[in-house]
Amino acid sequence: MNKKSKTRSNKTVKKQSNSKSLKNDLLETKDKYLRLYSEFENYRRRTSKEKIEMINSANKELIGLILPIIDDFERAIKSISKENLKTSIEGFELIFQKLNSLLEKQGVKKMKIKTGDDFDPDFHEAITKTPSKKNLKGKIVDVIENGYILDEKVIRFAKVVTGS
Repeated sequence: MNKKSKTRSNKTVKKQSNSKSLKNDLLETKDKYLRLYSEFENYRRRTSKEKIEMINSANKELIGLILPIIDDFERAIKSISKENLKTSIEGFELIFQKLNSLLEKQGVKKMKIKTGDDFDPDFHEAITKTPSKKNLKGKIVDVIENGYILDEKVIRFAKVVTGS
């Protein structure tokens, strides 16, 4: 054999071994990628499931706190015919206060809105406009439904009537 054929043969062997090495590296990289992708998918599914379970758990806890108040309402409704009207109204007011305090403990706050406040679309929903005095133009004239905030986020916009 001459020198040229040995050199070509050596280069071919090196290319083949280099090619095998690259193929092995590619296979290893693909395998690592697939394993990593599978781990991520499992993580995503697991966290999604945990999130749903947490929400359900929180809902169960809140409903468990509200059920005694519903029982109080049922007892108050039954007792209306037995007692005088003044006592019944006081009973309903007590139950209402109990429900409000429960909501406050859960972080729910009623928006404080009064006639003459500026209309703010971040907190209010204008139901209608009504003719009003000049000083009430673009301001709140009446509150139809109160708005509520939970942990600094609006959970229900206040429905208001604005002046025009």
